[in-house]
This record gives sequence, structure tokens and C-alpha cells, in this order.
Amino acid sequence: VAIDRNGQWRRPPLTLLDDGSIDTNALPDRLEAVGDAMRPGEIETGHTCVVVPLLHGPLGEDGTVQGLLEMLDVAYVGSGVLASSTAMDKGVAKRLLAAAGIPQVRHAVLRDDELDDATLATVAENLGWPLFVKPANMGSSVGVSKAHDGAQLTEAVRLAARYDEWIVVEEAVTGREIEVAVIGNRSPRASMPGEIVPGHEFYDYDDKYVDDGARLSAPADLPSKAADEVRELAVRAFEALRCEGMARVDFFWEENGRGFLCNEVNTIPGFTPISMYPRMWAATGLGYSELIDELVQLALERHARRRRETSR
Repeated sequence: VAIDRNGQWRRPPLTLLDDGSIDTNALPDRLEAVGDAMRPGEIETGHTCVVVPLLHGPLGEDGTVQGLLEMLDVAYVGSGVLASSTAMDKGVAKRLLAAAGIPQVRHAVLRDDELDDATLATVAENLGWPLFVKPANMGSSVGVSKAHDGAQLTEAVRLAARYDEWIVVEEAVTGREIEVAVIGNRSPRASMPGEIVPGHEFYDYDDKYVDDGARLSAPADLPSKAADEVRELAVRAFEALRCEGMARVDFFWEENGRGFLCNEVNTIPGFTPISMYPRMWAATGLGYSELIDELVQLALERHARRRRETSR
């Protein structure tokens, strides 16, 4: 099932291009109702149905589609409603990670009616320059800016406020960008860490999807003690947000400073064969097909475990 840029759900079969993307010029008819796509628990062939929600950003990664699937009583890969929504909201996630003792970058969380000059000046004084400004509830680095002075900070928060009413301002960290893939439900485990070397000043949207200038390394060139430490931190972050199924946990590493600092937890990481999540698992010894098999089994296990009576 495809969801086009206008929010229309499209019924299969879908036409795929050589790069694996959907041919938008050949989209099939739209669904009149979501129920046409997924019957509770089964599809028309009678096989068990497991949905893999490969959606980024609002209305996909934030618990909304997960809630829809819960209502349809359909098993799905990944975290449930609570973990999906809290991980998506960077401000809420940072509070939960702090409560769990996970080290993080210094930051401030502001609402869109708190963006006066005095507040921004206080934030800048506390965090120092430069600063990163992000919408709290977006993905793929959409709406993210780097500010080096007051004027740029004002423009950055205005841009972020176009996407969300909650805005996160973070200190800029000089360090390596390390990522860890996590898989599992009640007993999650972490992959070998990977590293991203941005092609731009920071790993922004164009660097991820347009220019292809970033260098991705899996496994990362880390001392074994550091690799073990970041893998442990990744599992702790995964559990602190009550994630299940899969997540990618992103860190900065200040090698001669504060060590590993958690940046964010992504409950629906990129999933093409060359994306970091499957690449890190491949480097750990779990191939792409086996990875998908395990995620489907985890979805079925979680679905069976969480089913409860809803009436008396």
C-alpha cells in the first residue's frame, strides 16, 4: 500500500522503479477505505497479515498509523503507540532519557509562543554558539538549522515553528556521529555501531537524500571498549522509551570529552539495503532477509502478547 503526497492511500499492486522507489506516474486507484487494504488479522489469501510501516515523519512515525493498526487488530513491525509518539517528540524523549540517566547534549525545549528575543538570548547564553534548532516532531532533518548568532537563531526558530509548535534548541557538539541499531522486544540487542561522516556542515536533508555526499561506515572504527559502551547505551535508550521491534539510536562521541551523548531514537529507521540500520546488522552477522524475518516474528510475538479483552 502506498500513501501519496496528498495523503491518499493507494491499493496494490504498485509499480516499482529500478531504484526500488514507487512509480508515482503509475499509482493505482486510491482506497475508498483503509479497511479495503487490511482486514482484521488477515488478508484475502487467508495468510496472517503483518504490516511493515516504512513511513517517516508525522502521520506515520508518530504513533498515528500504529494506533490505526491497533484498532484493526493487525500485527505490525516496530514500536507501539506510546514509544512511537514519545520518540517522535524530541522534547518528551529527552526528558525520558534524562530520567533514565542517558547522557545527552545540552538543550532547551520551547513552545512557539515563547520565542521572544529575551528567551532566545537566555537560551543562547546558557548553551553557547553555535546552536542547532529543530522542530520537535519532524524527521529526516526537515526544518533543522544551525545558528551562529542572534539573527540566525531568530530565523531558525521561525523555520522550525512552521513545522511544529514545540521547538528544540541544542548545543553544537564537536564529535563523531555514531549510530547503533537495536532489535528485539523483551530482550533487545544492539548491533555493531556505525558512523556517519557528513558531506555538508551537518547531516541535513540534502546530505541524506539529494547530494549523497555523506560517508557511511559499518562497523565504525571504534575501540572495543567504546563500542561495547555505546551498544549498552543504545539498549538502555531503547528500553527507556519502551521501544519494541526496531530502532536506530544516534549518538555524538566526544572522544576526549564527555564521551557518548545520545542525540535521538528513531523508531522507523531507513530500511533500504544500503541504509544504516540493515548495514549495521549485516556487519553484525544478520543479513537483510534474516533481519526482515526476525522483525516479522517479533511483530507476531508482540501482537499475541498484547491482545487483551476489551469488554466484560
